Amino acid sequence: MGHLDHAAFGWLTPVLSYLMACTGAALGLRCTVRALAATGRSRRNWLLTAASAIGTGIWTMHFVAMLGFRVSGTDIRYDVPLTIFSLVVAMAVVCAGVFAVGYSRDRNRALLLGGLTTGLGVASMHYLGMAAVRLHGDVTYRPLLVGLSVLIAVVAATAALWAGLNIKSPLAVTLASLVMGAAVSSMHYTGMLAVRVRVAPSGEVLPGATAMQFIFPLAVGLGSYLFLTSAFVALSPTAGEREASASAQRPVQSAAR
Repeated sequence: MGHLDHAAFGWLTPVLSYLMACTGAALGLRCTVRALAATGRSRRNWLLTAASAIGTGIWTMHFVAMLGFRVSGTDIRYDVPLTIFSLVVAMAVVCAGVFAVGYSRDRNRALLLGGLTTGLGVASMHYLGMAAVRLHGDVTYRPLLVGLSVLIAVVAATAALWAGLNIKSPLAVTLASLVMGAAVSSMHYTGMLAVRVRVAPSGEVLPGATAMQFIFPLAVGLGSYLFLTSAFVALSPTAGEREASASAQRPVQSAAR
């Protein structure tokens, strides 16, 4: 058995990955709040932004944490197409869950269905990401811990969608995002505790890209997207602010006439 180190850089990758998860959750919740107050094309656009934020946050959390993953006795590479596919899966399933809640008339049913779908999708993203790992040896999993990680993912996804429907104030969104970040991180590290690697030393060159060649630049790019989008959402007026501005302009226009 190879020795697994999940934090080769100390607390750097766990803390940074947690911040990515929190940022994605906070941005996604704020966009969902904006979407529920909007109609038509505006609602669709806010929901798309919410889905991309949450999906990006979850995926970035996973692979920033993977930057600290090491196995003694073997190098690690990543299958590039499969890694990108895991990102597409994360985006697609979160989008499905968010749109189900955003447009459904029966919110409770949509919440349960969306939470289940999104949670299973998040778990699929995690294990697709692990399937992209290339090393000298065989990777196996402890079924009980795998099941627990999937359960955490479903509960976390359902809680995130519930928060999007019921939490409105910025302070409440911030607190909810901290809890959601902890839930997503817990799902990841529970899944990683399920991993067992039997190393088979070999001199062959592993296929794929190293974490620093591929994962790190992509994570930095997606992390930048989260922070820039957060700034845009923070600076854009809410529906209430736009309505208040329009109301303030009406008396001025009437007086001008």
